[in-house]
Parts: sequence; C-alpha cells; structure tokens
Amino acid sequence: MRTAKSVLDRVLTVVCVVLFSALVLDVAWQVFARQVLNSPSGWSGELAKYLFIWLGLLGSALVFGERGHIAVDVVARRLPAPVQRVLSVLVQIAVLVFALTTLVWGGYRVVALAWDQNLTGLPVNVGPLYLALPLCGVLVTFYAAHHLVAALTGAEQHVVPAGDPDVL
Repeated sequence: MRTAKSVLDRVLTVVCVVLFSALVLDVAWQVFARQVLNSPSGWSGELAKYLFIWLGLLGSALVFGERGHIAVDVVARRLPAPVQRVLSVLVQIAVLVFALTTLVWGGYRVVALAWDQNLTGLPVNVGPLYLALPLCGVLVTFYAAHHLVAALTGAEQHVVPAGDPDVL
C-alpha cells in the first residue's frame, strides 16, 4: 500500500503542476486578449474556472495524503498516546464516511445530472468536468484508508508526549 501511495503522490503532483501551468497560461491569454487585443476571449474564463476546480480538488486530495492540511490538534496532543491513537482512528473513519457519501456518491449524482448539459463557453458538456468531485472522493478515500491502517498498526506516530516543552 505504501508503494501505491508513493506512485499516486507522484502522479497527482505532476497532474497538479500541469493543471496549474494550464491555468496560468489560460489566465495570461485572457488578460492579453482583453488588454492588448481589446477582444476578450469568451472561452478562457470558463476554462479557468474548471481548471481551478480540478486543481483545487486534486490538490486538496494530495495535501490530505501528505498530511499537509491544517489540523487543530492542541487538545489532542495533550491526551495520552493510546487516546490519541483512538482519536486518530475515529478521525480517519469520519473522513472515510464523508469522502464516500459526499464526494463519491454525491459527486456521482451531480455528474449523472449534468452529464448532457451543454457548457456555454466551451464545446464540451458539463458532466465530464464535474468528474473531479467523485475522483477527489476516491483519492481521499484511498488516503484515509492508508492513514487508518497506519494509525491502527502504529506505523504512523504523530503524537507528542504530554508535557513536552516544545509543544506550542
């Protein structure tokens, strides 16, 4: 599972870099067309919106997988190590439930509803663009399962002993 996570991290990093680069080029074109050519581009605003959505969702999944997200754990760090482990397991289960119900299942329903809707600024349908939501859910589910296994087996220890002077 660790190898799969490592490969997925690398692939997601490349995808996010490509999406960000495309977003920068698209917005630069939009500004150039509006300011220099005095002819605003109708499609570049729509494309920027969907590139930003995909980048935000896939980037958030990557950050969650790397445990780089914001965590308010002041109280949790003051608890005994066994309680911290139980709390970590409960948090990962909550993330799994959220990812599966809201992102995967809810995202699938949104994609199904919008699959054949036309997009005004681009020659594509809206549904495939909404696939970012269930895809992000699948990625977060994988990462949460990975973190859950690590918490259960003790392979990942993010505990700070109570009373550590370096805390806070």
